[in-house]
Amino acid sequence: MKIVKVDVPVMADLHARGEHPEYLFWVGCAGAFDDRYQKVAQAFAKILTFLDISYAVLGKEESCTGDPARRAGNEMLYQMQALQNIALFQTYGIRKIITICPHCYNIFKNEYPDLGADFETINYLQFLDQCITAGKIKPEMLSTSAVCITYHDPCYLGRANDIYFEPRSILKNLTTNLVEMERNRSFAFCCGGGGTQMFKEAEKGNKEVYTERTEEALRTDARIIATACPFCMTMITDGIKNKNREEDIKNFDIAELIVQSLNL
Repeated sequence: MKIVKVDVPVMADLHARGEHPEYLFWVGCAGAFDDRYQKVAQAFAKILTFLDISYAVLGKEESCTGDPARRAGNEMLYQMQALQNIALFQTYGIRKIITICPHCYNIFKNEYPDLGADFETINYLQFLDQCITAGKIKPEMLSTSAVCITYHDPCYLGRANDIYFEPRSILKNLTTNLVEMERNRSFAFCCGGGGTQMFKEAEKGNKEVYTERTEEALRTDARIIATACPFCMTMITDGIKNKNREEDIKNFDIAELIVQSLNL
């Protein structure tokens, strides 16, 4: 095992020393507060450290992007959050932001510019795939490479931003047995958690959306369901529990699978 000591740099500390990192790693609400997704944030930070990337996080200065507020219809709260974030980015001279959440990525890339934002937004899967292509990351096949893996397309990564190639390209470097669900890419079925649906009571119907999607994943006979979004991870994990399959079906983020592959 390669020992990678992760000492995550904080933007304010670097700024005080006159240092200007190339990237801001935007951790996001889930990466900061959700116990399960904290492991994904830690995995990506470990990869950044392994690659010796110039980056920092905002730490206590990081706030919500305002995406949930806007999706729920509170435009005033969204604009307050967004303008506060944009002002902070300008203070630190931030030009490149890497996100691990498709919702943060989408709103930074497609909606913040309407409020005067001027920075490049990079999804971590795009970043990781570029590193693999350039030979900076040389993943080995997972020890479970013969085990079937399927990938769930997050709505805000796929349909909203046309990021379909990169996650599959990465996974093909990790397994010889990548299979697709019946509905995939632009036809993929939602996990049921996006657009603030995760924070409201279920509506009338015969089945939860996450149950329907989990059943599709289980029909592939996959033993690993790869995800790339905190909402998707929560909903798919709930679906696996709902089916009492926690012992034999695992849900990992793609960053976690890379860490496993590199044995970090």
